[in-house]
Amino acid sequence: MQYGKSERLYRIAEEPMKTLKISHIGIAVPRIEEQLAFYRDTLSLPLVGVEEVPSQQVRVTFFSVGESNIELLEPTTLESPIQKFLDANQGKARIHHIAYEVEDIEAALAEMKRQGLRLVDETPREGAGGVRIAFVHPRAAGGILTELCEHPKAP
Repeated sequence: MQYGKSERLYRIAEEPMKTLKISHIGIAVPRIEEQLAFYRDTLSLPLVGVEEVPSQQVRVTFFSVGESNIELLEPTTLESPIQKFLDANQGKARIHHIAYEVEDIEAALAEMKRQGLRLVDETPREGAGGVRIAFVHPRAAGGILTELCEHPKAP
């Protein structure tokens, strides 16, 4: 079947991945404590949890907003990718990534590979809260670092 230029833009993959919602927006910060008052007190967002993720060299704090979360990421080492991101941005807090919850992360990665998209993670890894995650390279997503998340299924 031949597609015109505009039809190609809107055509749906034969087996589309199931993207459920925006899971969270990740914000890199030098120190979480310096941001707490704004998110907790000014915006009145409920604090969902704090966790250190040694494999990613970060400490994270989640705030709930609607069905999604704000994730503050603080580096725990000078070699942390988050520290390098902060260094590249004069040490200032910046949006780091947007995360989408998907139904099946392996299927989502397979579809992206099939489309020839560049991935940071070829296979899922464990993120905060036992969530399975994988990152899509910014060059594949219009310059935005994109995270795919698959939350544990309820028993």
